[in-house]
Amino acid sequence: MRVKRRTRDAAVYQSALEKGLPPLAAHVLACRLSGGANGLEKIIRPRLQYIPHPERLKDAERAARRIAAAVAGGERIGIATDYDTDGVTSHAVIYRALTEYFGVPATRVDSFIGHRMQDGYGVSDRLAARILAQSPQPSLVITADCGSSDEPRLARLKQAGIDGVVTDHHVLPPDGPPLSAYAVVNPAQTGCSYPDDTIAGCMVAWLLMSLVRAQLVAGGYLPPDAPKLIDVLDYVGLGTVADCVGIDTAVNRAVVGAGLQLMNRSSRPCWRAIRTLTEQEDTPLSADFLGFQLAPRINARSRLSDPYAALRFLLAKTDREALEYLLMLEQDNQARRQIERTMVEAAKEEAARQAAMGRVSLVVYLADGHSGVQGIVASRLAEAFGRPAVVLCPALEPAQLTGSARGVPGLHVRDALQRAADAHPGLFIKFGGHRGAPGLTLSAEKLPLLQTSVEAAVRNWLDDEAVGPVVFTDGALPPAAISRETFLELEQLQPFGREFDPPVFDGGFRVESLRVVGADGVHLAMELSNAGSVHKAIWFRALDAADSPMPVAEGDRIRCVYRLSLNTFRGVTRLQLLIRFAARDAAWNGPPLLDNGA
Repeated sequence: MRVKRRTRDAAVYQSALEKGLPPLAAHVLACRLSGGANGLEKIIRPRLQYIPHPERLKDAERAARRIAAAVAGGERIGIATDYDTDGVTSHAVIYRALTEYFGVPATRVDSFIGHRMQDGYGVSDRLAARILAQSPQPSLVITADCGSSDEPRLARLKQAGIDGVVTDHHVLPPDGPPLSAYAVVNPAQTGCSYPDDTIAGCMVAWLLMSLVRAQLVAGGYLPPDAPKLIDVLDYVGLGTVADCVGIDTAVNRAVVGAGLQLMNRSSRPCWRAIRTLTEQEDTPLSADFLGFQLAPRINARSRLSDPYAALRFLLAKTDREALEYLLMLEQDNQARRQIERTMVEAAKEEAARQAAMGRVSLVVYLADGHSGVQGIVASRLAEAFGRPAVVLCPALEPAQLTGSARGVPGLHVRDALQRAADAHPGLFIKFGGHRGAPGLTLSAEKLPLLQTSVEAAVRNWLDDEAVGPVVFTDGALPPAAISRETFLELEQLQPFGREFDPPVFDGGFRVESLRVVGADGVHLAMELSNAGSVHKAIWFRALDAADSPMPVAEGDRIRCVYRLSLNTFRGVTRLQLLIRFAARDAAWNGPPLLDNGA
């Protein structure tokens, strides 16, 4: 593991100080942003007022008029979404908007969510067949988080008299948006003037439904004081954090911040249920919690079984109902974790072989792997080896493979896959997604070509010197600054997430005690001393397996990369260090422990 310190943008640092941030918070901010003061206020103090009007989304007004006409005309409406957290939260946004805000009876709304293993991604052939088999059929289907690459299926719906309004955020195929759709609302499409094309699918759905509300008010169907859709931004916040989109834009920061505020009011049974399950009743929910605790439980259901339980969890009307569905998600999550451990072990063995061959990319096929977990495994490989990773498993169709890819700093892996596709037309049967987490399908016989073409494509951005596991830090904290007060000072920069990582520091400590914790036996609880102070610490996944040798021992002087956090136990809240990486002094491969001027 290489440890590198982030570079601070001097102009951003000075501007942040002028806007009233303390020096350390200004330093952390300037290590994540560049370009000076332009738009800095919107990043530091995100507000919903900074969200551009949905009319700027191409085709949004046409789509809103069609949906408003369906609402006012008593039409039957279908909602078709992807099965991951972004898709399910998108579904919840549209469903609640229709039934609670616009007065559509639930009996006139049909929910269609693809089953990952049985239906595949997006508006697949099987999902389209389910829509067409519905009796009575909907006259309008609204997609969310999918649809941009589904022209053949949308054409089948159109032939049956069903209008398709596509809302999505994934990169469109080379031949453009689906022509059979009544309207396509996607900030990634050519000609769209919406200023932020990084928003998640759930945010696109929310913007469109907000515009539908305006249409219904203008047409006299709803009164002028009809409630706005602010209270469903909790779903949008969750979906945004979960979907690997950047939290470094004004729009994404505003919706995640607003979503967390709504969740922390515990206004829905689902948020109270997850607090109960994770024993977080007294701790405010954070973006970290959404990404590492809640989203995996929702995703696990879609990866292994029926995704409708996740939707019912989000829409639950009572605490008892929410907890019942959450326990279903938890069972799947435990099964997912076991599958993941087995797959990661096998994938790392093959990845190590490829890395030893000098490859700067990893393309790993797991013949016994589960396609529902391949994205997580790709993330683990990219993190462990510091190389972009593609993990493939057998697809539903014979002689086909399905895969998920994850990138590394300095490379958006979708761009590399696109370059491979351009160099070898016909390489992929299906290819799509956004820059952070693309997916693909190809014939099994083309696996060797995929490996060589991805390697060639990645070398346009990375070379042998640029690869390898690396962790970035914000520098060393003075011993006195390792405190609860510093943690609270840095919390004013929330929300943290992809492209806007939480503050991470490096420092030297002595190991006073350590013990293995957790059901898996791979985490370490530690006490670390520094300049006379002793700090509680936890190092998650410190061991590869329960019987792995300890990386450090009591009495060792070590150097760590860590985050500050607060841990509440039995009503008492204390500072805790979250260890990202640690090594004995002799094995340290990072910068010297000097004050960085922050």
